[in-house]
Amino acid sequence: MGKKLTTWQAACIITGYGVGSGIMTLPYLITRAGTVSALAILLLAFFFSYCMHMMLAELTMGVGKGTQIVGIFQHYLFRGRFGKALTMGMFVLVTLVLVFNLAAYVAGGAEILASAGLPPLAAKIVFYAIAAAVVFFGLKVLGISEAISIDIIIGIIVILAAGSMFHLDNAIYYAVGSFSELLAFFGMAMMSFIAFFSIPQAVEGLDRDPVKVRNAVLIGLGLNLMFIIVIAVCSLASSTHVTQLAMIGWSEGIGLWAQILGSVFTLLAMLTTYWSISLALSDIIEEQTKWNRRICWLIATLPSLVLVLLNLGSFLELMRTAGGLIALGIAFMVPAAYRRCRRENGQLLLPKALGSTPLQIVVFLAFILMAVGSMISI
Repeated sequence: MGKKLTTWQAACIITGYGVGSGIMTLPYLITRAGTVSALAILLLAFFFSYCMHMMLAELTMGVGKGTQIVGIFQHYLFRGRFGKALTMGMFVLVTLVLVFNLAAYVAGGAEILASAGLPPLAAKIVFYAIAAAVVFFGLKVLGISEAISIDIIIGIIVILAAGSMFHLDNAIYYAVGSFSELLAFFGMAMMSFIAFFSIPQAVEGLDRDPVKVRNAVLIGLGLNLMFIIVIAVCSLASSTHVTQLAMIGWSEGIGLWAQILGSVFTLLAMLTTYWSISLALSDIIEEQTKWNRRICWLIATLPSLVLVLLNLGSFLELMRTAGGLIALGIAFMVPAAYRRCRRENGQLLLPKALGSTPLQIVVFLAFILMAVGSMISI
């Protein structure tokens, strides 16, 4: 089977990376940050994230085919005497961050399966088996699986949103929260759009076509924005109580049938994110070690199950820890690499205004704030 992706499949890989993380927790954070302020922050987060992802897409297009995130920074930044040491350091850091990220989704998916009646241990193993199996077959199978899952997720959201129209029992206006609550919301809003490590897969799957890459990034992040807005409005208006994982309280407020659909939604959200992250990690390991692809797949996926079996932290705690580390690394390195890419290759994707030095600084500061926000206790 060929490895080329359609624009929709590539967009769904990007969407799949973020749909199971911050989106699930944002309605709860809106109750703390305030409705109007949260909407303004959300739109800013979308814009900053779009610029950062497009910078990463340019970096990917500016290097050789098959190059992953670590290799991209190795090409543009990690040069000279300490180049190999810096590359190895980043490789280790990225691997640790993504493994903890994956463990968060195994934990979250297992919670859903356990609520359906599976014993906790079996729930963890079953979710891992389903999640890791798709990645085993590579990019094209993953792209098809992501597209089918996102189609189903869209259908579920439409049905739940329609059902919410008959259960609009709560006011959705909340007063502006404290500065720390606003900053915490900003951190998780930025997190909800993060798909950094899926960008090389999307670019390669689209054969580096600039138009298709632009469309895939915009559609992928735009779908996440739509999911956030619909889920936030409907869950706040219909929930019996606003929970940290929004789908739980939202579906309870509508009825039993909605709880079943909500569970399917959450499972798919966890799976799509696991697929995107684990494929990226497997490709990074293969790029840096040159080991057999199947071995790299096992190294990328199995530790996430082990961490969950050791009961290391809750879903939200794991997500926020991983998000802060990712934000710091990306924020510090992408703008510098991007400037060198522009000097070497000229303009590839972003228009001049969005790739300008002032905007690079603003985007850099936004991701620093995201890292700070992700560490605030809520």
